[in-house]
Amino acid sequence: MATNTYVTIAQALDDDDARRVDMLLRQLSSSAMFDRERVAAMITSPGVDLFVARESGRIVGMATLVTFPLVTGWRGLVEDVVVDRHMRGRGVARSLLESITAEATRRRLRTLDLTSRPSRTSALRLYEAVGFERRDTNVLRYTPTRG
Repeated sequence: MATNTYVTIAQALDDDDARRVDMLLRQLSSSAMFDRERVAAMITSPGVDLFVARESGRIVGMATLVTFPLVTGWRGLVEDVVVDRHMRGRGVARSLLESITAEATRRRLRTLDLTSRPSRTSALRLYEAVGFERRDTNVLRYTPTRG
């Protein structure tokens, strides 16, 4: 990881942080829309943590950890992992994921799941290197209609 890079859980976002999260979101998904109120609600929501990687104080990567109780135990999901295209290849994503897996261990989560498209081969190699294992499963999604 770059020498001045560190990972924390965001407690709030100032204007520069919000701009950086918006920029990262656009790199993650062409269809996702940044909504500062939604991100603020997410940061203050129990069970949701926005991990941010900072280089010289500026956000250069992010990932979300969602934890929730089920009958079978406390579970977790990792969502929205993205690193600024200018910072890729420097270990930022690995640091984010190692921080999240350490937090999952600290919280004694039963499982921590992460999904990724098969075409993202380098990301899949990284996820496996950090300890995630491929599962023989199908992910199904229902998208409620808007109207």
